[in-house]
Amino acid sequence: MGDEMNTYKGSEIRNVAVVGHAHSGKTTLISAMLHAARMTDEMGSVEEGSAVTAYDDEEIARRMTMSNAVAFAEWTGVKINLLDTPGFHMFLHEAHAAMLPVEAALVVVNAQVGVEAMTDRAWNYAAEMQLPRILVLNQMDHPKATVGDGCSIALMQKRWGRQVAAVQLPIVDGQGFHGVIDLVTMQAFDYEPGGNGRGRMGEIPAGMAEAAKAAHEALVELVAEGKDELMEEFFREGTIPEQHLITALHEAIREDRIFPVLYTSGLRNVGADHLLDFIKVYAPAPIEREPMVARAILQAVIIDVDGDKEADAASGAARVVQRCIEDQGPLSLFVYKTMTDPFAGRISFFKVIGGVLKNDAALVNYTHGESERPAHLAVMQGRKAVEVAELHAGDLGAVAKLRTTLTGDTLGEKGCDVHYLPVPMPEPAMTYAIEPKTRADEDKLAPALHKLMEEDQMVRFFRDPQTNEFLVAGAGQPHIEVVVARLKKRYHTEVTLKAPKVPYRETIRGRAEAQGRHKKQTGGHGQFGDCKIRIEPLLRGGGFEFVNDVFGGAIPRQFIPAVEKGIQESAARGFLAGYPVVDFRVTVFDGSYHDVDSNEISFKLAGRIAFRKCMEQAKPVLLEPMMKVEIEAPEEFAGTLMADLNSRRGRVQGMETTSNGALIHAEAPMAEMLSYGTGLISMTQGRGSFHMEMDHYDVASPAVAEKILASAKRPAHEDAEE
Repeated sequence: MGDEMNTYKGSEIRNVAVVGHAHSGKTTLISAMLHAARMTDEMGSVEEGSAVTAYDDEEIARRMTMSNAVAFAEWTGVKINLLDTPGFHMFLHEAHAAMLPVEAALVVVNAQVGVEAMTDRAWNYAAEMQLPRILVLNQMDHPKATVGDGCSIALMQKRWGRQVAAVQLPIVDGQGFHGVIDLVTMQAFDYEPGGNGRGRMGEIPAGMAEAAKAAHEALVELVAEGKDELMEEFFREGTIPEQHLITALHEAIREDRIFPVLYTSGLRNVGADHLLDFIKVYAPAPIEREPMVARAILQAVIIDVDGDKEADAASGAARVVQRCIEDQGPLSLFVYKTMTDPFAGRISFFKVIGGVLKNDAALVNYTHGESERPAHLAVMQGRKAVEVAELHAGDLGAVAKLRTTLTGDTLGEKGCDVHYLPVPMPEPAMTYAIEPKTRADEDKLAPALHKLMEEDQMVRFFRDPQTNEFLVAGAGQPHIEVVVARLKKRYHTEVTLKAPKVPYRETIRGRAEAQGRHKKQTGGHGQFGDCKIRIEPLLRGGGFEFVNDVFGGAIPRQFIPAVEKGIQESAARGFLAGYPVVDFRVTVFDGSYHDVDSNEISFKLAGRIAFRKCMEQAKPVLLEPMMKVEIEAPEEFAGTLMADLNSRRGRVQGMETTSNGALIHAEAPMAEMLSYGTGLISMTQGRGSFHMEMDHYDVASPAVAEKILASAKRPAHEDAEE
């Protein structure tokens, strides 16, 4: 833990999520901002593994951000909290979750290639959550970077509307990108590439004066639009005074009427200080944003109409309430991230929504109804915790070793129960069977995976009751590979990944009758059981029914359950390929017994024999699980996606248009969809998403059944012979 630092009020805080496509330079840009703010002695590097917000071993090895990380810059009287987020499609749910505790999104665009698929997705998430967006064209030092106010801004306007407006112009000449012109104050800032990120104020280069004047006027006009008093001032004076312009631009950004564009080079540390200034002046403070939406648990007691008895309304009813971010409100915090540190244990990252949080405050976790007492409050600088005495409403903090608190929980003072609504997590796209390598690994597997699940809500772990395999589900193959690597590195648990087994089933299409007779004579008592059964199909999903239709005591009553048990055991083992037999009714209607030799085991074995004989005649078939699939992607990919579904034996059931493109409804066999996530990425350039759930079982076509039967082991029948 470092030295204790200053505390900041809600008006002096800016919370910003840094989002954008993978490799747009978000982590490096944050390193540049921290260095420019003198929070670090040297500028961290992603390549060398020294970037403040890239501290996870797997992230360093793979050179990509896979989960949210937090850093802060103290900058001329304000504290800027920066959330670094992943831009790789598989981890984009993290970027979505990072938008909940912030008041603005810094959308980083790679100046070499412009807007990419995940830039779009992050933009849509921010729009959904009504977050002001500040655009940063980064990597302007690259020779292929788009120069000037040309195609990049025009393209972004085409995509996101004419509210996209330059608030800077980049200074690019024979020396490359080395400065920016501020179009509000009409000043130029010159940088030493690779320096400390602090610009020198100077004159606008002569060759750019005309362009800067035109861009300034275009900005002023856009800011004044829709504001009568500003328009009047603009027409009267021909301009808007700087202070009025700053206030109006701040308002326009907060209300999503303008999406400002700035220029930087994170790698060469050009423009970082100006970006910090811009965030300080123009990004909304927490206290300026809309109130947070929460559910209040009603604990009221209401008087009955008669007035003589009370009825309790605390039966879990809830109503939607809104909480302003203010120090005066009741103390409440929302936990937006959990991290497991090998030394500090579980660290909970939270945002203070109301009140002022002090060390050892008595809190209640409303989600679990448990009390918590946070000690050693801190703000996180990457992995490093910096202790702080108190945190005001609007600030982001962290605390280690809370007892029951997990991501998505709400904590607060007793009696003010509210639950802030977390960002919904998408369903996992891919499932693998996971096999521990040794017995020791098997013992460690569940506890280790549960720790990883606390950290990453997209990871699911369960045992398939039908195939008895351990399954791990995640956003895709790389995601699950990261889980396996972390199991090995952090928890010394080694596992093998395999494609999960498809839980096929067997059923019958015809009726049949058969006799099952089990007779065995050994020294002393023998064994004798004899039953006649009828078998017939039920509707799909009908399960198993057993009917006792024996008259006149042909089989004594106490032996009937044994017949049923024998049939169920045999059905569980399967007949065609070892998969459970389902959706059938068995009626036992006759049989015989021996006074001395009959017992339960004899009738159980007789039931098994009768069942197998019936199966031979009852037209057994194989059933395969069918999935209900919803795919969302830009409309231009709809044709390709539907053709692909057909090739996977899928049936498209309809398509509708949504704000994000096309939504395709289909059903398809599970066996064809096990690796669909990877296929979808390549077909839609990473811009598609899908949701899939088990829907029903259907009879497998002869060609499919033949393939499955060829590779399946016939069930072994170790029943005694007749």
